[in-house]
Amino acid sequence: MTTVELRTSIMAELDEMSVGMLENVHQYVSRLRRHARSASKAADKGAVPDIVLSLLGAGEPVADDDLNARKAYNEYLEEKYQ
Repeated sequence: MTTVELRTSIMAELDEMSVGMLENVHQYVSRLRRHARSASKAADKGAVPDIVLSLLGAGEPVADDDLNARKAYNEYLEEKYQ
């Protein structure tokens, strides 16, 4: 393989890698934008889940045997995604 052929081969591989990397970056940014939109929609609603309020001391109290409010949070998630 001559030097010119080697350089051409390397450049072709770099171009392919660049396209793949650009696609990955594009997908990542798209996911970030979707997440930001959903977060801003949730913030617009202004509704704070009861579990968060309870952890702040402003909502429904969490059971004493519920270590770290895991049971309450699981119940909240089950209700949310039904």
